[in-house]
Amino acid sequence: MNSETKNAETKSAETKSVEIRNTETGNAEADNAEAMKAEAMKAETEQSDYANDSTEVCECCRRKKRSQQEFRILVNRLSRIEGQIRGIKNMVENDAYCIDILVQVAAASSALSSFSKILLTEHIKTCVADDLRNGRYETVDELTDVLQRLMK
Repeated sequence: MNSETKNAETKSAETKSVEIRNTETGNAEADNAEAMKAEAMKAETEQSDYANDSTEVCECCRRKKRSQQEFRILVNRLSRIEGQIRGIKNMVENDAYCIDILVQVAAASSALSSFSKILLTEHIKTCVADDLRNGRYETVDELTDVLQRLMK
């Protein structure tokens, strides 16, 4: 058993004892706060475990475990883009002027293009580089196909 697992179990046991104490005293707010803190610690432990395998690629299911930083950057960008799309939808629903909508569509398209560039850069630095080091040259063909699709 590694030290992270021991720490997580110890924190879990501490949280349970606090929950029991809070239940006995009828302090529902403290109980809820402690439960939320325990869930946050659990999520943090899972993310750190996830980040430790940052460049591991599974060939059979074509998945990549990203570093915590890369994951956060990509998800934050997608969340912003999602908000832009929702804003465009609201503009259409509220009968906004066509040019105003088109300006927002251009901004969302640009944001999505920037997201693609970041993802492609990370793909080349990690997946493609690792595959080339390991003699899997078919990755270059896959990359050129994707680049041709992106440049249309």
